[in-house]
Amino acid sequence: MAMVGLFWIAEGDVYVGAKPSGSGPGVRLTPEGVVALGDGQSGLYLWEDVRALTVGDLPVKSLKRQVGAVKDVALGLVVNLVLPMGPGRVDEASALMTVRVESSGGEYGPTAYVAAANGYPQTEIDLSRALLARLTEGAATMSTTLAAMSEWGRASGGTTPRGAERERLLREWAGAPEGLPG
Repeated sequence: MAMVGLFWIAEGDVYVGAKPSGSGPGVRLTPEGVVALGDGQSGLYLWEDVRALTVGDLPVKSLKRQVGAVKDVALGLVVNLVLPMGPGRVDEASALMTVRVESSGGEYGPTAYVAAANGYPQTEIDLSRALLARLTEGAATMSTTLAAMSEWGRASGGTTPRGAERERLLREWAGAPEGLPG
């Protein structure tokens, strides 16, 4: 599995946010449409009915967020040493993002887990949003864009590329010119 912007690409499957596990929430993009996965939100929104696809509730990568993550790891290590199986300990849940699907049948807001623990770089958020908008431009655009993402996922070997390569891929898939942020 590899992460490119807001997308988790596992072999040929493309997800917005992290790939869900078990009954956890998730959103998969398929040639047929947007698939909401997980308890209480399963459904298929056909591309021909989807008018807009946006995301909200995204954590933006920042120095403060990175320092907080390091602090949390250090604190967790100390707590585990002192109270290895302390009573009432509950692991912190992963953050959720909302994937807004506007279709002829109304607006829906399935959720998906955020895949970037320290948040997403703003440029990747902007390019990912442009890519989501591109997917709603029509069947031919959606089909070729999803096919390119899936093909890259199969060829990538499951390795997440470095930032510059992620941005290049997002620009390519979104049809954004090289010098522009998205």
